[in-house]
Amino acid sequence: MFAVVKTGGKQYCVRPGDVLKIEKLEAEEASVVELGEVLMTNSEKGGLRVGTPMLAGAVVKAEVLRHSRDPKIVVFKKKRRHNYRRKNGHRQPVTIVKIVDIAAQ
Repeated sequence: MFAVVKTGGKQYCVRPGDVLKIEKLEAEEASVVELGEVLMTNSEKGGLRVGTPMLAGAVVKAEVLRHSRDPKIVVFKKKRRHNYRRKNGHRQPVTIVKIVDIAAQ
């Protein structure tokens, strides 16, 4: 069984037991969150279900393992021959989640 969910502006194909690194969620560690934007599910008994664009009543439950930050990326801007250089860094906050259950009605 798998599902395609949309969170943080990205789409993920998930199965129960998968561990994902997604955009930061406002949830406590060790809590269970519901990802409600399910685009598609596939199960042994239900078959393939595709939403237009979302599936009504389908929910993916995920357990928040921890909050973290991605490695730093360097943003460097330069305009040659104009003595213009800017160097910035950015670390994106992420949430590590484990998919617990896929409930498709």
